[in-house]
Amino acid sequence: MGLRADIDALMGRARTDLAELVAIPSVADPRQFPPRECTRAANWVVDRFAEVGFTGLSLRETSDGSNAVYGVRPCADPDAPTVLLYAHYDVQPPLDEAEWSTPPFALTEVNGRWYGRGAADCKGNIVMHLTALRALGDDIPVNLKLIVEGSEEQGTGGLEDFVERHPGLLKADTILVCDTGNAAVGVPAATVTLRGLANVVVTVGALAGEVHSGMFGGPAPDALAALIHILSSLRDRAGNTTIAGLDNTRTWTGAPYPDAQFRADAGLHDGVALLGDGTVADMLWARPAVTVLGIDCPPVVGSAAAIQPRARARLNLRVPPGTDAAKAQDALITHLHAAAPWGVRVTVEPEALGQPFEARTGGPAFRALAAAMHESYGREMATLGQGGSIPLCNVFASTYPEAEIILIGVEEPLAAIHAPNESVDPAEIARMAHAEALFLRHYRG
Repeated sequence: MGLRADIDALMGRARTDLAELVAIPSVADPRQFPPRECTRAANWVVDRFAEVGFTGLSLRETSDGSNAVYGVRPCADPDAPTVLLYAHYDVQPPLDEAEWSTPPFALTEVNGRWYGRGAADCKGNIVMHLTALRALGDDIPVNLKLIVEGSEEQGTGGLEDFVERHPGLLKADTILVCDTGNAAVGVPAATVTLRGLANVVVTVGALAGEVHSGMFGGPAPDALAALIHILSSLRDRAGNTTIAGLDNTRTWTGAPYPDAQFRADAGLHDGVALLGDGTVADMLWARPAVTVLGIDCPPVVGSAAAIQPRARARLNLRVPPGTDAAKAQDALITHLHAAAPWGVRVTVEPEALGQPFEARTGGPAFRALAAAMHESYGREMATLGQGGSIPLCNVFASTYPEAEIILIGVEEPLAAIHAPNESVDPAEIARMAHAEALFLRHYRG
């Protein structure tokens, strides 16, 4: 049998693997789930990769207290290139379980898709690795290393710190970061850019305390109205992010993101406009985008006829490649101060900061992967950006400047990662496992 037939024959095992792994609620937040669940998931990864020939498998504690799974699988040729396989076993919390149509921690098939928390992000990618390696058997002409992270969804930086403290351990010629995905089901893609982020909390103060809106309303400034005024200055009428000092005119040169597909993927209501004067791909992957994550103010139920003395909001600024995230954060802070009306007091507290990432393309690994994707899917591999951030990629790039870093995976827009009713299309696991197996068989560095 060929590789494709071998993988098809392994898909029953892949479903069993994923069902076992999804059943472990490995949320790396001890406030929500006991840490032993993450330990269970880590040990599951150890056991399964031992079955496909990895040695030296161990749990490596990182600075945030999580355990990363590490192992190696050398080939017969010590001069062959080394490929590092990455994934993570921790998952997002289930959120409101009432919003799930199936149990979040029980893999359930509905209309051909497999549902469960982590089915796509990122346990499906762990199963993809295992399926590819089982199909190859002993026919793997490259050296392999494995790192499976245990706290990626928390963003606490445990593995980033681990890489910097143990650079020799994970050194490789190519790093497959399997935590992204395709443009759509059946449309292969490599992610070549990631947006960075800059979060801040802005607080507006206007009065010493609440005062009666009838007795003082009119001349007395309303802190909540001032905050709304400031926030409205962050976008123009078309929806473009308009922060002084940040370029909002760049264009995306990779694969397009059709308007109709984006509307369906995002769940836009009929009649609601897309934002900005660029294409969807421009707005997502080439330009800054600011989002109001939350506002502290009185709720409607229980509110009083009073002028608010203070209000605050948490903002998330996504930063495209080519823009320094720290400078973007500084520009946002300056803008917020400058936009304040009526002399109200504004304080801005910087929060999270992460730099954008841009992968090098055109190297031998990228070419080999593109050929493998074409053979597996029967169509050319697209290049995508991603609006989210993976800080680990920047650490890999700075620690291993000669390595090719390639972002792929089984996720796609229908997967609903980080949301209720997360799912994966098993055909994507099969096709991506086939592509990975072809890549490992033919990549020569």
